[in-house]
Amino acid sequence: MLDQELVLAASVQPRYDFSDPVKVRQQIARLSAALKAQGYWRVAEQGIGCEDVSVAHPDGTAFAVRIYRPITLGRAAPAIVFFHGGGFMVGDLDFEHWRCLKWAAGTSSVVVSCDYRLSPEHRYPAAVEDCYACLLWAADRASDIGIDAGRIAVAGSSCGGGLAAATALRARDEGGPPILCQTLIYPVLDDQMQTASMLAFVDTPGWDSRSSVHMWNHYLPEARIAGVPPYAAPARASDLSGLPRTYLMTAEMDPLRDEGLAYGVRLLQAGVPTDIHNFAGAFHAFDAIASSSLARRALDEQISFFQRAFHREPANSQPRG
Repeated sequence: MLDQELVLAASVQPRYDFSDPVKVRQQIARLSAALKAQGYWRVAEQGIGCEDVSVAHPDGTAFAVRIYRPITLGRAAPAIVFFHGGGFMVGDLDFEHWRCLKWAAGTSSVVVSCDYRLSPEHRYPAAVEDCYACLLWAADRASDIGIDAGRIAVAGSSCGGGLAAATALRARDEGGPPILCQTLIYPVLDDQMQTASMLAFVDTPGWDSRSSVHMWNHYLPEARIAGVPPYAAPARASDLSGLPRTYLMTAEMDPLRDEGLAYGVRLLQAGVPTDIHNFAGAFHAFDAIASSSLARRALDEQISFFQRAFHREPANSQPRG
């Protein structure tokens, strides 16, 4: 049953047709412009400095990064490298600006938000390459950015949660920068789309299984039937050992619920310290609804996890050599 505070929000949730990502981007851009004009983030932005920079790959391809820093923060602060949601198809540095502001203020950390390339113009592995490059850039520039290279987390929501999981897998496999923890918010992990929740929730608020079909069709190359690598769909990874401490959040009425829960259980079975929380009565992206006490509780829990991870000894945070 839908949480009572979310009933009204569910009834006015925008329904997007992700068969046409360009049209959806235009719709979201209009909404974002309206929010900016209304000063929607003005209060949350107080006390947080934001800087947009460009990060280049060795081949010259570049992507944008936004750095959030509380103005009272000292040097050598912890950092969260963040990847936004949007089904790999939509989103930019403003898409989850509100979350980055909340996390930066609540965790007293630097948030590094990555504006990775989108599908279908840039299919896999473009987004994964950008996200991993963002982690490398943050670790390499730690002293310049004012962060502690030993306290870097990766995090993401929805498809960004899948990109965070892929980034952690790749850092482990390639001996990349040590990751203190990963936070996966209703993550996209499984391209096979055969879980009970995926089959059941065909018309739910926030996200539904029909949108997932469009997402995977746009994101993966045409040859996906020949095999999907784990960096594209982390549920395909055969070994989850050696990954960083994890917080994984799902929502009851979300088609992505079961793939998230299954991944969390596999992390536990692999010996990774993992917090799993399924929010009953909630739908995908419910934590963006500021008027809901359930959303506020979810954000508080995310912040609490970061705070605990940043101020304890690392557990399973070192990549394998």
